[in-house]
This record gives sequence, structure tokens and C-alpha cells, in this order.
Amino acid sequence: MHRFKAYRTFENDKVVSSRFVEMTEDELDPGDVIVRTKYSTINYKDALSYNGAGRIMRKFPTVGGIDMAGTIEVSADPRFKRGDKVIVHAYDFGVAHDGGYAEYVRVPGDWIVRRPEHMTAFDAMTLGTAGFTAAQAIMLMEYNGLKPENGPVAVTGATGGVGSVAIEILAKLGYHVVAITGKEEESGYLRGLGAKEIRLRQSIDLANVRPLDKATWAGVVDNL
Repeated sequence: MHRFKAYRTFENDKVVSSRFVEMTEDELDPGDVIVRTKYSTINYKDALSYNGAGRIMRKFPTVGGIDMAGTIEVSADPRFKRGDKVIVHAYDFGVAHDGGYAEYVRVPGDWIVRRPEHMTAFDAMTLGTAGFTAAQAIMLMEYNGLKPENGPVAVTGATGGVGSVAIEILAKLGYHVVAITGKEEESGYLRGLGAKEIRLRQSIDLANVRPLDKATWAGVVDNL
């Protein structure tokens, strides 16, 4: 059994810290599939984890990284075999189960998604959890009947990861996108993604909105 590098987060006397360590597969949290990591990402949630901000991690020590893309090395799950190209994200990954900031991860087969053939591991992690989240929100709105001809769609938290990807996807689908932000200096960036309008957060007065008022937007991707 070989050793590999991982970026692990610890808690001692209520002080949270993170550092590179060497581990073996046996030291990873349990799972029936071992995946060799090709790429991971740094999400906002990950950044909050490493010094204990927000109490994101629920177990210590834990390898961080809430997503990864890689290739299966060993599988006891009949759905997967060595060499399969996959993505792992969501569930307890990188929060209460060792995550993607290691050269190898071990997870339950139910947490694994096959990577589309046309998508590289790099592309998958360029989108990352933020991209998956934005795409899921838009898919659900369209499932419920949203169409470009229904009217403009607003995106809050527009300069963040989910917001930025949501703007780009909506624009490519033909929607009139209204980017809502508190950062006026980022207007050029948002227009470059495809936003047709920029609204400053502080200019929107919700206090005087009455029940059953006429809708302002056909849909909203609201990033909390």
C-alpha cells in the first residue's frame, strides 16, 4: 500500500488548522470505491473550512475539498470498474467525509457520477460545484415552464461562483439576464458573461412591494 499527499483539517482545543500530510487508503473514510484524483476546486465553502469559519466541517480530522474529478482505481461496486472517469461531489464529501484534496479518495458508489465523454476532468472542475448548482437551478425552472419569451431572469450574488455560471448559462440559452450585485465596479465583467442589465442591490426597494403585485422577473436564481 502506497502513501499519498492530502490536505487535512484538524481541530485541537477548539482551534482549527489545516496542513499537508501523508496518508494511505486505509486511513481514508470508508467507501466501496477508490478514485485517483485528477482535479479538484477551491469553493467558498472550502475556504471557510480551513480555519473553522462558519463551522463547515462536522468531523475532525477531515480531508477537505467538496468536489473532485478523477479515475477509478479500485471498485467493489458492480456499477463501476477500474479506469472509469468519474466526478464526486455533494453528500458529506469534504465536510464529514474525506474529500477531494487528496491524491486518492474513497467513497460510497452512490456518491459517484460518470463524467460525460466529451468533458475533461479539468472542464468538470472548472465548472465545479458552483456550476452544477447553477445548472440544476436553471433546469428546475425550465422544468416548471420557464422560457426566454416569459421575460427577464434575475440572478442575485451575480459576481459569485454560482451567480457567474448562472448568468453565462442563461445568456447562452437566450434569456434576458438581469445581474443583481453590490459591486458596481464589476459591471463590465457581468456584461461579459452575458448580462443585459445590471441592477445594484441597494437600488432595489422590496419594502414597498405588495402581495400580488405584478411580477418583475420571470424567474430568479437567488444566491443566499
